[in-house]
Parts: sequence; C-alpha cells; structure tokens
Amino acid sequence: MGWIILGVVIVILFIIVISNIAVVQQSKAYVIERLGAFQEVWGVGMHFKVPFIDRIARKVSLKEQVLDYPPQPVITKDNVTMQIDTVVYFQITDPKLYCYGVEQPMMAMETLTATTLRNIIGDLELDQTLTSRDVINTKMRSILDEATDPWGIKVNRVELKNILPPQDIQNSMEKQMKAERDRRQAILQAEGQKKSAILIAEGEKESAILRADAEKQAAILKAEAEKQAAILKADGEAQAIRSVQQALADSLAMLNEKAPNDAVLKLKSIEAMQKVADGKATKIIIPSEMQGLVGLANGIVEGVKEQ
Repeated sequence: MGWIILGVVIVILFIIVISNIAVVQQSKAYVIERLGAFQEVWGVGMHFKVPFIDRIARKVSLKEQVLDYPPQPVITKDNVTMQIDTVVYFQITDPKLYCYGVEQPMMAMETLTATTLRNIIGDLELDQTLTSRDVINTKMRSILDEATDPWGIKVNRVELKNILPPQDIQNSMEKQMKAERDRRQAILQAEGQKKSAILIAEGEKESAILRADAEKQAAILKAEAEKQAAILKADGEAQAIRSVQQALADSLAMLNEKAPNDAVLKLKSIEAMQKVADGKATKIIIPSEMQGLVGLANGIVEGVKEQ
C-alpha cells in the first residue's frame, strides 16, 4: 500500500514538474508574475516556473503586426464627410509595458488612430485630403508612435487604404476629371494640327528652294550649252573661211606658177564679175578695160547660139 502511495506521489510530482517547464519560441516573450506581481520576461529558450507561485501573465508576439481598421467617418475643413479606413503596422518592443501600460492595447490603439485621423483631416480641405496621403501618413505615424511609447508599442507605418467621399462629390469629381481630360485632348489636338501645318509649310518652303535651285542649275547648263554651241559654230565658220581662203590662195599660187597670159586673166575677171552679179546688187559697175572683153564674150556666145 505504501509503495502505491509513493508511486502516485512521484507521478504527481513528475506531472507538476513537467507542467511548469515552458519553452519560449522564436519571436515570442512570456510575462511572468509571482504572487500577482511582475517577476520577469522570459525570452527564447526553456524556462521553469515555481509551481503554484509563478504564472504566465501574457504571451506576447514580437513580430510586426498589422491592424486593418474599418472605415471611419471624418469631416474635412470644408465640411465634407468621407469614409477613411486605416492600416497600422506596429511591433511590441517592451512586453512589460505592453502588459501593464494600458488595458486592452488593441482597442486603445484603434481609438487613438480614429481620433488622430479626425484631428488631422479636420485641418485639411477635400482636395488636400485627396492629394496629401503621404503627409497624412507621416503625421499619423509620428503621433501614434509617440503616444504608444508608454505601452511598449512601436508604430512603424500608417497607411490610408481607402478615401471614400460622398457619392455626389464623386460624381462631381468624375465630371471635373472628364472635363479636364477633354481640355487636354483639345490642347493636344490643336498642338498636333499646329505642328502638322508647320511641317507642311517647311516642306513647301524646302521644295520651292530646291525647285528654284534646280531651275537655276538648268538655266546655267543651258547657257553653257548655248555658249559652247556658239563657240563651236564660230570655230566652224572660221575654219570654213580659212579653208576657202586657203583654197583661193592655193589656186592663185598655182596660177602664178603657170604664168597665165592676158586671156586667162581676163577670163578670171569675168568669173569674178559673175560671182559679183549673183548677189542682190541691182547695179554693177564694170571697169572700162573689161568692157571690150565682155563684148567679145557676148559675140562668141551669140555665134554659138546661131550655129
């Protein structure tokens, strides 16, 4: 009987020892209380708590966490009510302060986020709210980080996920955006037509310049060709005159070599007169010394005709 009781006691002690051994995982921290008072914070590893005296008050995650809050109604400086939902990225840096700094830290952060957002948006107009997300995010992160320091919380980032103005404001904004797009389209179209007209005018100008240059070059080439033709013609005529004169000189030289008598000379004179008579002159003056010769030539011609 005694051995049974001893065995039972040993089993109970073993269970108590095993149940009071705790293994803290990575990125976790355990807040330990002893007799209701804070004792210590357990980090990663295996720890043993005193049975019936120590207890794990809270298990805290040291990872970065995300809180996505539902849309909050806020009013801008120009009295426009809109819905904005916020996302907060935070990390617990001090498990002790997180455990004892504030009751229900997550609810406290949500309330603090909503009030901070209303205060910031209340100083901005609608247009500023829609175009100043980075400014709003920075201000909220700074305010929330400073306010949550006593709670052992580090706020890393704050993002405005959605900004939803009222439906009538959205319709007005869409009309304004459509009008702005139409205006930009008209400006772009006008600029395109202007550039097109400029390019056409420049093309016509360059074409006229090229055409004038071509005509000028053609005129120069034509004048040069006419000049060369005139030069060649003059050279040909000069060459012909030189040939005729050379032939005449050769004939005279040959005639002189043969020592012609008076009858031959008179005959040549008659041939010369014949050439003169072939012209357009209406009157021909015959030297006196040739008149007898002409009469003799006429008599010979008449005798030949009678025969």
